[in-house]
Amino acid sequence: MALFPASALRPGVRKREVFGWAMYDFANSGYTTVVITAVFAAYFVGGIARGAPWAAFAWTAALSLSYAIVMLTMPAIGAWADLRAAKKRVLVFATVGCVLATAALAITPGFSGAFGVALAMGLVIVSNAFYSYGESLTGAFLPELATAEGMGKVSGWGWAFGYVGGMLALGICLAYVLWSQSKGLPAAHFVPVTMLITAAIYGAAACATFVLLPERAQPRTADAELGAWQQLRATYRQARAYRDFMWLLACTVCYQGGVAVAITLAAIYAEQVIGFVASETMVLIFVLNIAAALGAFGFGYIQDRIGHKISLAATLVAWIAVCVIAALVTTKGGFWWAAAIAGLAMGSSQSAGRAMTGYLAPPKQLAEFFGLWTFATRLASIIGPLSFGAITWMTGGNQRIAILSTAVLFVAGLLLLLPIRMERGRAAALRSPA
Repeated sequence: MALFPASALRPGVRKREVFGWAMYDFANSGYTTVVITAVFAAYFVGGIARGAPWAAFAWTAALSLSYAIVMLTMPAIGAWADLRAAKKRVLVFATVGCVLATAALAITPGFSGAFGVALAMGLVIVSNAFYSYGESLTGAFLPELATAEGMGKVSGWGWAFGYVGGMLALGICLAYVLWSQSKGLPAAHFVPVTMLITAAIYGAAACATFVLLPERAQPRTADAELGAWQQLRATYRQARAYRDFMWLLACTVCYQGGVAVAITLAAIYAEQVIGFVASETMVLIFVLNIAAALGAFGFGYIQDRIGHKISLAATLVAWIAVCVIAALVTTKGGFWWAAAIAGLAMGSSQSAGRAMTGYLAPPKQLAEFFGLWTFATRLASIIGPLSFGAITWMTGGNQRIAILSTAVLFVAGLLLLLPIRMERGRAAALRSPA
C-alpha cells in the first residue's frame, strides 16, 4: 500500500505537496498532546491552581473563551482568505502566534496566586486560538490536493502524521520529565522545558509546510469588494442549498464536544480519578497517540470504501463504549482499555469529519466552509469540556458522572448524522455559483 498513491490526488498535485501539507498536522499536534492533554492541563490544575475545587472549571473556561474567539472570527477570516487566495499567508501568521504563546507558557511556574492563574489562562487562550486558526486553514487545503474518492485517505494520512508528531514531542518531553524526576526536581522545573520543546518542534516542522505547500487558489478579484462579512451573509442566505453540510455542522457540534473532553481532560481524569502519576499519564497519552495514528491511517482507506457516513457512525459507537468503560473502571488496567479504544476512535473520527467537510464544501469557498466547520468544532469544544467541568463541580467533584454524561453527546451526534445524504450534499457543493 503506497503512501500518497497518485490515484488519490488531484491532477497536477505532486506527492511532495501532500507531504508538506501533512507535515503541518505533524507540527501542530505536539501542542494539543503536550499542552492541552498530557502536561500543562494537569500542571495548571494541580500546580498553578493548587488543586482548588474550581481549578478544572477554570481550565475549561480558558479553553472555552479561546474557542469563542475563534468561533466569532474564523468564518470571516476564511472568507477573506478565499477572496484573496491568502490561506497560506494567514497560516504562517497563526503558526507564529501559537509558537510564541506556547513558548511563553514556560514562564508561568514563576508566578503564584491569582496573577499566576490569570497569566496561565491568558497564554492558553492566545495559544489555543492561534492553534485553532492554523488547524482550520490547513484543512482548507485538503480538497485542493485530494480527489473526492481519495478524501478519506489523504485526510487520514494527515491525521496519522499528526499523531506521529504528537508522539515525538511527547516522547522527548517524557524523557526529560523522567530524568528530572530521577533527580528529584519538581514539576515547576520540568514543565517550562516541555513548553519550549513543544514550541520548537511546532515551529521547525511547520517550515516544511511553508516551503512545500503552494497556494493553488486564485484571488477572486470580482468578489473582493464584497468583503468577508458580506460573503458570509451570502452563504448563510444560501444555507438551504447546503442542508447536508449544515446537518454535518450540527452533528459535529455534538460528537466533537465529546472528543474535546477526551483531549482536554484525559490527563486530569487519569490522575485525579484513576490514580495515575505524571509519568504514567504521559506514557498513557503516548500509547493513545499510537492507537490514534493507526486508526486515522487505516480507517482512511476503509472510509473511502464503505462511505464517510457509515465510517463516522462506527467511530461514534466506539466513543460511547469509551465513556461507559471509563466511568465504570476502578483500576489502571481497566482504564487502559478505555484509552486504547479512545485512541482508535479519536484518529478515525477526526479524520472522517475533516474528509466529510472537504467533500461537501464548494471548491471556491474552501477556507470559508472550513471556517464554518471550525465554528462547529470550537462550539463543541466549549460545550463538551465546560459541561464536564460544570457537572464535576455540581456533583462535588464526581468526574465519573461527568464522563458518563459525555456519552449523551455522542448519541446526539449519531442521531444528527442520520439525515445527511452525502451525494446530495456533494452535488449542491459542485453547483455553487461562487
